[in-house]
Amino acid sequence: MAAPIDADPASPEGSTMTTPVNDTPDLRATARAMVAPGKGILAADESTGTIAKRFSAIGVENTEPNRRDYRELLFRTPGMAEYVSGVILFDETIRQRGADGTPLVEHLVAQGVIPGIKVDAGAQPLAFAPGETVTEGLDGLRERLQEYRTLGARFTKWRAVIHIGDDTPSGYAIDVNAHALARYAALCQEVGLVPIVEPEVLMDGPHGIDECFEVTEITLREVFAQLAQHGVELDAMVLKPNMVVSGTEARERADPASVAAHTIRCFARTVPVAVPGIAFLSGGQSDAEATANLDAINREAAKVGAPWELTFSYGRGLQAAPQAAWGGRAENARAAQEAFLHRARLAAAARSGAYDPAMEDEVTTIPS
Repeated sequence: MAAPIDADPASPEGSTMTTPVNDTPDLRATARAMVAPGKGILAADESTGTIAKRFSAIGVENTEPNRRDYRELLFRTPGMAEYVSGVILFDETIRQRGADGTPLVEHLVAQGVIPGIKVDAGAQPLAFAPGETVTEGLDGLRERLQEYRTLGARFTKWRAVIHIGDDTPSGYAIDVNAHALARYAALCQEVGLVPIVEPEVLMDGPHGIDECFEVTEITLREVFAQLAQHGVELDAMVLKPNMVVSGTEARERADPASVAAHTIRCFARTVPVAVPGIAFLSGGQSDAEATANLDAINREAAKVGAPWELTFSYGRGLQAAPQAAWGGRAENARAAQEAFLHRARLAAAARSGAYDPAMEDEVTTIPS
């Protein structure tokens, strides 16, 4: 196994990091590896409450051993590193050991997959802003980041949530969430971790694609203004935004070609060239929809010469199928791994603009 990444080269052998380490060249290399061609990121950072809902849907009890077993089967899927560059973990998961006593982080590292960690404390109601939220978790963040680095994390994630409604979002909500994202990102780079900056404009509601475009543009402009004010190195971070899509309750949902055109135009107006990659969230889309939209976005990007790597950071988009195949039964582990590998392979194809809907019916098998 490679030398522990928590080692400080300026410290005596065997000591752990207690002071900030900002190695920008190393952070840039990690950020580029996270958005490497043909690969994307698995978001396996569901909170205990969120995964309880997923497990309930497949009739699995939400216990620590079940959570460990499920995530371990994902992380030990043979061949996953061909399509997955990194995995976002939850606090519980980064501390867990597998059934054989090996830390789950080590299973990822052994495959050449980069471990990451969710560090925010979730969205909470924003004072004097009905229906809007602000993401909390800045208190004590520097110390938590230092600990996560010693546990093996090389990147982090913080999610801000922007709601589209009759009177939302307000400039107030966009401002405070962008400010928190920037403070988080600066702290991460200070201690030697690559920040994933995730401003998500939710697709909940009846709004059309044009309204999503407008809100996403305003949000991204403020996020990058705040990142600049806080001295964040843009080439040592990854952006994880929503695609520009119609609301889930819209009368007419935009097709992939329209999603691609709106998304690329919006990001061309807001995202600096220095950012190495954009890892889109699936944001409540179905597996097939998220894959088809990502494929169309990459095809559009190739036509106009977009400067960033455009990839995925999917949670449900990669996990719904393996969860259904697993069902909490150990004998279904291989079937679950094959379902996971299949979704990862298709997402990777879409990330390269090489997806065909006929691929949905193909069979993906685990390498022997």
